[in-house]
Amino acid sequence: MNKFLLVLILVFVFGLNSANAQNFSTHQVKEGETIEAIAKRYFVTPFDIYSLNPDAKKGLKPNTILIIPISKSKPPKTTITKELQGFKTHKTKRKETLFGISQQYDVSQDDLKKYNKFLYANTLKKGDKLQIPIFKITEVVEENEATKTYTVLPKEGKWRIAYKFGITLEELEILNPEMGDVLKEGQEILVPNMEDEDTKEVDEQYSYYKVLPKEGFYRLKLKLGLDQEQLESLNPSLKELGLKKGMILKIPYSNLANGIIQADSNRINLADSISDFSTKNIVVMLPFRLNRVDFSTEDDTKNSVKKDPYLNVSLDFHSGVLMAIDSLKTLGVSLKVDVHDTKYQVSEVSKIIDDNDFENVDAVIGPLTPASFKKAASELRKYNIPIISPIGKNLQLHDNVFQSRPSDDLLKSKIVNFVRTDTLASNIVIISDSKHEDVSNSLKREFNYAKQVYSNKNKKSGEDEFFVTKEDIETNIMPGNNIVFLETKNGGFASNVTSILASLIQEENKEEEKEKIDIILVTTNNNSAFESSEVSNEHLSKLQFHFATTSKTYTDNDAFVKKYKSLYNITPDKSAVKGFDLTMDVVLRLVSSEDLYSSVTKAPLTEYVENKFAYKKKLFGGYYNDTVYLVKYDDLTIVEVKQ
Repeated sequence: MNKFLLVLILVFVFGLNSANAQNFSTHQVKEGETIEAIAKRYFVTPFDIYSLNPDAKKGLKPNTILIIPISKSKPPKTTITKELQGFKTHKTKRKETLFGISQQYDVSQDDLKKYNKFLYANTLKKGDKLQIPIFKITEVVEENEATKTYTVLPKEGKWRIAYKFGITLEELEILNPEMGDVLKEGQEILVPNMEDEDTKEVDEQYSYYKVLPKEGFYRLKLKLGLDQEQLESLNPSLKELGLKKGMILKIPYSNLANGIIQADSNRINLADSISDFSTKNIVVMLPFRLNRVDFSTEDDTKNSVKKDPYLNVSLDFHSGVLMAIDSLKTLGVSLKVDVHDTKYQVSEVSKIIDDNDFENVDAVIGPLTPASFKKAASELRKYNIPIISPIGKNLQLHDNVFQSRPSDDLLKSKIVNFVRTDTLASNIVIISDSKHEDVSNSLKREFNYAKQVYSNKNKKSGEDEFFVTKEDIETNIMPGNNIVFLETKNGGFASNVTSILASLIQEENKEEEKEKIDIILVTTNNNSAFESSEVSNEHLSKLQFHFATTSKTYTDNDAFVKKYKSLYNITPDKSAVKGFDLTMDVVLRLVSSEDLYSSVTKAPLTEYVENKFAYKKKLFGGYYNDTVYLVKYDDLTIVEVKQ
């Protein structure tokens, strides 16, 4: 190794150890000790200990040394008592000192003098017989918990509380595994048991930044334009704690989008903001096509439902609407809800509007199909009635139209921004089939240093054969971090590429001279190809497959899901959840603002079971949902990527 480089490494290592020595203590594990008992003793959480001692997760072995972080919480008071049990006799040898004997028997020099009073007037001599006291030592630690209960304040989100108590978002979530994605005013959670004067307050004049995985001061300098000294002056605890993933840093106010949290950017929980208890009139238009259902027998009815996809979707969506109505009633909201069957006919939409009084309607949800929705939006425009599309995209946005489904362009920009923000030191590869060459080229313009790989074509016909070889990909993968875009709608091609990529991931092996290779798979368009039976979910998990989506995956523990299953004996599908989420959002916006239009500025971001809504208005036109989720495969499940 280059000697100059070796010196630099040693300077860095010793400098790091010197700077951080004061932040940690050590503990020698005793027989039978548990991680919980050790954490309680040092006033930290088990997570704190595991983060510095990952091998401890496999079990504690006696006499091993653990690194213990200095607690952020109030230190416990410890009282030590000594009870005399008896004496040992010690005959002084030549050159022995009182200090040496005190060290040998682990007693103080004062105690030796106390029980050998001649030592007060005389020096120690060879042959002196000393009484060595034997004490029973009892250490009493005042019961004082490492955490305390904290009541969430109005408009207080997770990042605010994490910043306030000097912990990361992950640490807050580990302390409170059941607290949910969105905090409510008055909710009680656990936080470090710190003195009030040691907590920090969010300053509205600043922006805040959440530290991403593997980010150091150099990378933050490139991204934020702030060097280590500047960051430490704004965040003094950095000098002691160092950078940690999920840590919230105060930074000067910034208009940058990626990773920056504005102090006023919390999601709004509209259930806590209800101010209008007058009855709201909602209209729901769905293509049930009940005129096509054969009601002759029960079996005939069931067959009609099975055969008609529009009826299926409408019934599921309507079941979610009914669940929302029930939930809203428990909040004290008064509703009049009219449901109309559009029969999947534009003429029927006109008939519904002509035959009913819409002047006092507060909002219309639906219709589902594009032509019917376009007709309804146009007809209702003269009444200035807001109409919300549940599933439509690229709609003609009249000034009364709300497009609740985010656009495909927003999905693409979400994943592009993620890659741009989080991969300054990564190698980028773009793999696509011939039908997605335009997408590949547009990504190449975003990342001009990226490498492009295309699927192989038949040499005679020139047609795409939807495959690549291992060599095609391997020559473009580099040691270290790699981000790979895969752009296709072909399941076979997706299977081919993901299996090759998964096989290329490797850990560092110095004996075999192998360098570490990490690969993260992303796509700008997640579609059925990635859900094909040909594609291995294990490969997708190994590749940490990232994509943007309009809705996140809910869990069976969600209150809505539990209630839905108890009522219908089935798990709700996406249509049912969308019916619930959209109805909840529309009605809560109406009862917490003057109307749906004004709610756009009063409630910039709302979130429910599976969907979130952040409407923006076109300069000349209606409103579109401008927020999506970034998710990834993690251990065979799909989880949201917190940014």
